Amino acid sequence: MVPATIDENTFSLFAASAKHAADTIKETVERDGFVHVFAHLDADGIAAGGIIGKTLSRLDARFRVRVTQWIEDKIVNEILSEKPQLVVFVDLGSGYMDLLNSRLSEFKIAVLDHHQIIGQEPNNFVHVNPHLHGIDGARDVSGAGVTYFVAKAVDKANVDLAPVAVVGALGDLQDKYDQRMLGGLNEKIVEDAVSTGLLAVEKDLVFFGRETRPIHRALAQTTSPFIPGISGEEDKSLAFLAGLGIKPKDEDRWRALRDLSEEEKRKLCSALAEYLLSKGLRYEVANLIGHVFVLSREEPWTPLRDAREFGVLLNASGRMNRASLGVSVCMGDRGSALEEANKVLEEYRRTISKYLGWVMEKPERVKELENVYVIAGEDFIDDKIIGAISSILSSSLPNPEKPLVAYANVQDEGIAKFSARTIDTMVNRGINLGEIMQAAAEKFGGKGGGHNIAAGAQVAISDVEGFVKTVDELVGRQLRHEQV
Repeated sequence: MVPATIDENTFSLFAASAKHAADTIKETVERDGFVHVFAHLDADGIAAGGIIGKTLSRLDARFRVRVTQWIEDKIVNEILSEKPQLVVFVDLGSGYMDLLNSRLSEFKIAVLDHHQIIGQEPNNFVHVNPHLHGIDGARDVSGAGVTYFVAKAVDKANVDLAPVAVVGALGDLQDKYDQRMLGGLNEKIVEDAVSTGLLAVEKDLVFFGRETRPIHRALAQTTSPFIPGISGEEDKSLAFLAGLGIKPKDEDRWRALRDLSEEEKRKLCSALAEYLLSKGLRYEVANLIGHVFVLSREEPWTPLRDAREFGVLLNASGRMNRASLGVSVCMGDRGSALEEANKVLEEYRRTISKYLGWVMEKPERVKELENVYVIAGEDFIDDKIIGAISSILSSSLPNPEKPLVAYANVQDEGIAKFSARTIDTMVNRGINLGEIMQAAAEKFGGKGGGHNIAAGAQVAISDVEGFVKTVDELVGRQLRHEQV
């Protein structure tokens, strides 16, 4: 069945490109060729790395999966030195076409990505990307989803990897359809996962830890929506529940969100909506209720049971320099890798809370320009976590219709890493952050790109002020429907 938002011909063309990549992988493995996989370090990239890793493992292939933040000279030199028979980029690569073409044109390369394409696509590369077929890569399929379609084309038995692709899409915040549903090609992946009994889709309050955390902790640890005065504050969460007459315990056992009655859920939802509106956060109210994705075969009371929580665990492993744990969990490790990943997740949550507290502590740390907000994380916020911070805060600002640009310095490389986020309303008005970040970065000799709704860039620390000013100007130009 073709997803309702994707027509038959478009889906067929995309599926044909996935089959081409699958055939390339199988041919390489049949000749005993070595496959070197590079995956992006966010939740979506790690999920994609796990999917391709499991696919190659089932083929008994010789392969390695490496997780990286971007494609740089070090990665290129590694490929030139090792000379693998096939290089596969998952959840990255489409934004580096010129670099790959100029330095790796002699290699067999497959790019399985969903980001906007930058540069001239080499004829000899296998490139699977929804944008080549007019499909929105920011909301209709993630990097893990693209990789899943290739894995399924390799062998239909890989349909059991569909839940991991759902996790990748949710980790990439692609639940943009009505009541936080997945649509487009993601809809087909959800159908695959449900039909095999591996996934159940329900409607409920959408909070981090709905399966695993006491109610007050689920409230305190939620960042989507971010609730000022409650997110990160367990004592205030308890007080909020007490004010509603909702008991956090049943005798000696803490109650989880799933233990609440329908009446209690309605009461909690109404109170939170009123609270968010009182803080001027009308946009966040829509994020309270939505579709939740339950991985039916995973153990209850673990972070893998709820697909969004699974995505946070993967993001944590990547951002805390333990990406191999996330890839291992996606490939099926439920032993030591999962145990260690759970510890990393707790550390990640504490780190996020610390950074959010730092930003909110002083109003001047969120600087408002004419067209954007700017958060200067500089040396305080870790560059690997700046993206998570910008995602959390982008819809919690006084005017969420202004895009947010946040950055952190990478001192040993002399660069600043930028993360830009906006909301669907602004995309509908013509904003394309991928184009803006690319154009602004190129002006200063840096690199940039991504999606219309979320993008990144890196420029020299000395160029930060000029870069921010340029981004602000380009957002204004796009809003006036002028050429960037």
